Amino acid sequence: MDMEISHNSEKWEHKVAENSEQSGPPHEAIFLVLAYLPLFELLAMCKVCRSLRDALNNDILPWMNIIVKKPLSSRLSNDSLMKITSKANGQLRTLALISCTNITDDGLQAVVANNPRINKLHVPACTGLTPEGVIRAVRKLTENSYNFTSLEINGIHNISKDHLETLISLTRLNQSNQNQDDNNFYTFKHKETACSIDVDMCPQCNEVRKVFDCPRESCERKRERRLNACRGCGLCVLRCKECGICVEFEEQGEAACADILCIECWLQLQKCSFCNKPYCKQHADQQYSISGSSGFLCGFCHMKFT
Repeated sequence: MDMEISHNSEKWEHKVAENSEQSGPPHEAIFLVLAYLPLFELLAMCKVCRSLRDALNNDILPWMNIIVKKPLSSRLSNDSLMKITSKANGQLRTLALISCTNITDDGLQAVVANNPRINKLHVPACTGLTPEGVIRAVRKLTENSYNFTSLEINGIHNISKDHLETLISLTRLNQSNQNQDDNNFYTFKHKETACSIDVDMCPQCNEVRKVFDCPRESCERKRERRLNACRGCGLCVLRCKECGICVEFEEQGEAACADILCIECWLQLQKCSFCNKPYCKQHADQQYSISGSSGFLCGFCHMKFT
């Protein structure tokens, strides 16, 4: 019996090796798409076969724009970031670290020192960074040229007005020169903008946060020429999660999630079959489907009735 298993195993290994030799290297067309793959898929491709690994290791194009987001964000360390960015051979253009809480000032400095041509630095919610560390990195990137175009730092703790003014001075990115539509909540949420720095001084609380204008041209307060009345950060001005218009407390529609919805958006969204509360589109994945029905249950009703 053991001899039979061993014989079958040897036949299977021989067949795999034979098929591998017959299949040969990947089709050349696959190398054309490598530069368009997200980072997670690029790293996975390096493990597929030797041909793809060598192709990726010998080509800097796929590594010139590094964007790290879930599920890699929580696992990225200073050492792994350095290893990934080194594949660009100093030609890195975009470094976007989304909620990479393990990255520190030292890690960012090391990457910037080896990649002086970075012109887009996006580090939102990287809570391991400090304002001083970001300023050092931006100063390094702008000391030899002024091609720096975009900086995102929302979510980094303790950013002050002085920090913001220093960053604007270093990058020569003036918030007042931006297209007003770039600060529109809907535009920010759904479209690529030319926004230079993603934070500003909130006119309501004087804190450095993301500040939005109301996208509703017919806003009652704008018609009364109080143009700054509905301009502010998310803590100072209540906004609909879907369309971004400013809403008063009595104008809100109750949602199954903790987000705010205007009445118009509330009416358009599908509701829980029991409590008649909708989820915003961002949290629609929290719905529980009902067998034999097109409806759904919200999380609360699912716990209550099942």
